[in-house]
Amino acid sequence: MNIPEITLESLKTGSVLLIDKPIKWTSFDVVNYIRKSINVKIGHAGTLDPLASGLLILCTGKMTKQIDNYQGMDKEYTGTIILGQTTPSFDLETEISDTKDCSSISDKEIYDLANQMIGAQNQIAPSYSAKKIDGERAYHKARRGEDVELKAREIEIKEFDIIEITRNSDLINVNFRIVCSKGTYIRAIARDFGLKLNNIAYLSNLVRTKIGQFNLSDALTLDAFKILFPVPFKYKQP
Repeated sequence: MNIPEITLESLKTGSVLLIDKPIKWTSFDVVNYIRKSINVKIGHAGTLDPLASGLLILCTGKMTKQIDNYQGMDKEYTGTIILGQTTPSFDLETEISDTKDCSSISDKEIYDLANQMIGAQNQIAPSYSAKKIDGERAYHKARRGEDVELKAREIEIKEFDIIEITRNSDLINVNFRIVCSKGTYIRAIARDFGLKLNNIAYLSNLVRTKIGQFNLSDALTLDAFKILFPVPFKYKQP
């Protein structure tokens, strides 16, 4: 799609800004960096985990009133599920906690399961998530070792394509592409993918490639943003 030219004036008045979030940055890190860079009212439309990269929609100025509209759009992701190991967070934020033999799982079972998981379903978010429990983020409780109980919510997987399956030592790497509804946790899909194969799994990498009609290919990297709008302060990179 055609993206309007970005100027300081347009950002202060109200714009949709597409950013390619790097890994290790939280979505709030990106918002805070840009807010301090150009001194503008700003918010993001859909959180990405720190270890995920890809498309982040930011709304500035009067467009912040439209954030809910962008949050409700379908999302597209690509990434890799590792079968045969898992972690407490179901990604690499935490250490490998369990290993299980997965050598008997066939490629056909993996392709068939991806097709079976398409559709509306109830999903329980990972305990290491931004969901709030009694006003506190679930991941704060999980990091303290507290039990976290989250309610299931309905999500929809609209497309689930297996791009490539490779076998590395005792593990299976499953490269995928998913289109899903608002509120879907891809780490939870990885967790459930392993369980449905009577095994275990985690998400080793994730890229958000699309939100509604907005594409990652149209997004600015933070380095490109810095060139357009040189920062007047020192910012400690996450």
